[in-house]
Amino acid sequence: MSGLFISRPLGELLARIAMTANYSKPRQQAEIAFGKTTSQLSDRERVDEELDAIAVARNEKTLKLREARLAKELQDSKKPVASTVSKRVKKT
Repeated sequence: MSGLFISRPLGELLARIAMTANYSKPRQQAEIAFGKTTSQLSDRERVDEELDAIAVARNEKTLKLREARLAKELQDSKKPVASTVSKRVKKT
């Protein structure tokens, strides 16, 4: 294996170009165009996967924050109300 790193879509494109060396010029152009199209599709799929991962992380964070808020509200609702009533009485 060589030390030169070529991204997968570019490597596939170069391989297609090498394979099409014996084909006619229109066929070579078609093969190159097809290679570019497939690399664009794989790029879009990768971006879609990244966006999906971001959405999942956001939903998980929202759920965690909602659970924390509900737990705090439940804890606050269990506090005795008498302390707030006595403070009101003292003010008047």
